[in-house]
Amino acid sequence: MKFLLLFCVSAFYLFADAHILIYHRFNDDRYPSTNTPNSELKKQFTYLKDNNYTVVPLKAIADKLNANESIPDKWVAIAIDDGYKSFLNALEIFKEFEYPFSIFVYVQATEQNYPDFMTWKELKSLEEFNGSLEFHSYAHPHSTKLDKENLRKDFEKGLEIFKKRVGYMPNFYSYPYGEFNENVKDIAKEFGFSAILNQNNGAVDSSSDVYDLDRLAVVGKSNLKTLLSFETLQVEWQEPKSFPKDSNLTKVNVKIASNATKAKLYITDIGWRDIDIKDGIIDENIGQKLTSKRTRIILKLGNKTSTKIIVKD
Repeated sequence: MKFLLLFCVSAFYLFADAHILIYHRFNDDRYPSTNTPNSELKKQFTYLKDNNYTVVPLKAIADKLNANESIPDKWVAIAIDDGYKSFLNALEIFKEFEYPFSIFVYVQATEQNYPDFMTWKELKSLEEFNGSLEFHSYAHPHSTKLDKENLRKDFEKGLEIFKKRVGYMPNFYSYPYGEFNENVKDIAKEFGFSAILNQNNGAVDSSSDVYDLDRLAVVGKSNLKTLLSFETLQVEWQEPKSFPKDSNLTKVNVKIASNATKAKLYITDIGWRDIDIKDGIIDENIGQKLTSKRTRIILKLGNKTSTKIIVKD
């Protein structure tokens, strides 16, 4: 019913798209696949400022979603996963632009003083500069590989330490590696987070699932203009729900809130193809073995995008 309502509404109402940027490391050349040089960060922040984007706390977006209110276009929130010490390299730039940010803490790494990670004292000091501290698990597991008992234990242990060290419970959680399934999602929801974030390139609008919010991965010389052109594609994924037991992906079946008749489909190691949409349904036969244990499936209709990640247990 909710999906039908969104489909009908979309025919005459243009959803505004906000965006959540995700960073990891800053000015740390040892890890180019997750690093953003300070020179690029400053260019990106200057782009946001010059093009009239409003950088808001993540809470502002979550509050709008939880209140069923529309989200202003050109809102941007900034999330930083793991709590690497290299964030301190970029702090002066954040202070210069006065942009709020949320650090998602890999609790075990901080608690056990891993060399590349900020201490609790360093993390707490960031609250003075518009920083909020959020939860990124205790042990940073591949969550889909854990049974329910051990997954709950990771949450319970991590949150207990987090509250002890920080003094309050986090509002938000981000899936380690961006990996989750319905089981992981349901257990995460038990812990009362206001929102949960993935690592799928996409946007956020009033139709977005507050427990599955897309984030735009920013690394190296990312083209922020291109990333911020992503729009929300309202879909309901029917198949696949999870990684197929025999690794054979039979089909992709999706309900899509659009009158379009064509879209593009991407599958890891299989590539892009043009597909048909009939009466709001995509029912594409695939019949191919998945060779990657972490498979990304992307639907794209112009700038509108929806992504699903399935992970082999």
